Amino acid sequence: MPHEIAIERVDAWRHRIRRDERRGMRTDVMVYAGESLLAHIRRNLSLEQAMNVATLPGITGPSLAMPDIHQGYGFPIGGVAATEVEHGVVSPGGVGFDINCGVRLVRSTLGAQDARPRMRELITQIFRDVPCGTGSEGFVKIRAPQLDQVLVKGARWMVENGYGEARDAEFAEAGGALEGACPEHVSERAKERGLPQLGTLGSGNHFLEVQYVEEIHDREAAVVYGLEEGQVVVLIHSGSRGLGHQVCTDYVAIMNRKMADYQIKLPDRQLACGPIRSEEGQAYLGAMCAAANFAWANRQAILHFLRGAFRRIFGEGARLDLVYDVCHNIAKRERYEVEGRKREVLVHRKGATRAFPAGHREIPAAYRTVGQPVFIPGSMGTASWVLVGQPGAMQETFGSVCHGAGRLMSRTAVKKGRDARLETRKLEEAGILVKSESRDGILEELPDAYKNVDEVIEVVHHAGLARKVARLRPMGVIKG
Repeated sequence: MPHEIAIERVDAWRHRIRRDERRGMRTDVMVYAGESLLAHIRRNLSLEQAMNVATLPGITGPSLAMPDIHQGYGFPIGGVAATEVEHGVVSPGGVGFDINCGVRLVRSTLGAQDARPRMRELITQIFRDVPCGTGSEGFVKIRAPQLDQVLVKGARWMVENGYGEARDAEFAEAGGALEGACPEHVSERAKERGLPQLGTLGSGNHFLEVQYVEEIHDREAAVVYGLEEGQVVVLIHSGSRGLGHQVCTDYVAIMNRKMADYQIKLPDRQLACGPIRSEEGQAYLGAMCAAANFAWANRQAILHFLRGAFRRIFGEGARLDLVYDVCHNIAKRERYEVEGRKREVLVHRKGATRAFPAGHREIPAAYRTVGQPVFIPGSMGTASWVLVGQPGAMQETFGSVCHGAGRLMSRTAVKKGRDARLETRKLEEAGILVKSESRDGILEELPDAYKNVDEVIEVVHHAGLARKVARLRPMGVIKG
């Protein structure tokens, strides 16, 4: 990172980059990180990107950098920015190419001691039933008119058509479907790409992990979520596949062409944006909501086939219940108190997870006494965390926290000199079975590629944004 950028230490968990009008910044950047994480963050351009985000027209409150921040397309991954609905902009790069990439946690009736002896069978069966890899096609066969229904109804369409249980949609953010979806604003190319992909993991950092609950830190919240030590759980990480990627591609190009018409000048064309109230802004938001609903439908389909795999291996008594599903690439209209008054803002979460506290009306009724579940994956060789949202997130970060450990090494760098078979054997010796569609699927996502997830969790826990509930450990991993 350029040495001329001055970072002030606010406390052990917060650092500030002051607004610099010479750079066109309209607000400060607030960085959530301890000293060791900050040292990692300084080595790339993610803070430079967070400063560029601070130049967006209508940005309100600081540009936020979570402890898992790393470089992304325009916006850093691990960044949050809110813009005023009336006079601000929407930026497709502030959501990302994988619209509603997100995580769902599923609890089982099995204990680790029950599952471990048959883990190889289970992982092999899941690998058959949940396709993964670039361009993979799923087992949900629909036609174009049905796809438009999926884009409007999301996870609810899947449940209504036999791919789930009645309670599943209730335990997903936004009920598994955002209002305002407009299939007519999704290009035919995007629909063509998405049509065969329901029920697929994809590639890159997407995964399905069979885990067990290693430690409980907040017993009250764990009981409410139905979690206990030694219990087998499954974490599913996937998004909107080719459909969401094409939506972002389409609208970045549209916004880039139109910015001059709105007299918008930015330091990075990857921040391409348009006024929220403009024709282009409204069209993008309608398409984004549709892609988000596709992602919820996709994760719902994965859960359906996952249930089948568990029943094949462990019998009909092996029950899987959805704990929650939360997205981490989205732009949503929400209300917050900013500078002493309530405002409606568009919160861009790019690699950042919603973290609402107890009592919030958007949390499922069953969880309102404790707060919203938050899931933070680590890496396939380390741990993942269940947290619960805290009031501090509403006061400081537009109800947001980190979304993972955060990348430390590029995909190219981590693969250099590594052998996939050797790395797979190392993981197996550590008690973690891995099955992947490709060599790169393993090498690009090795534990060395990521920051220490426990350090990341310490930041948001001590900063009062989210509280520790449970630590999870992997036993079996499916990768693209």
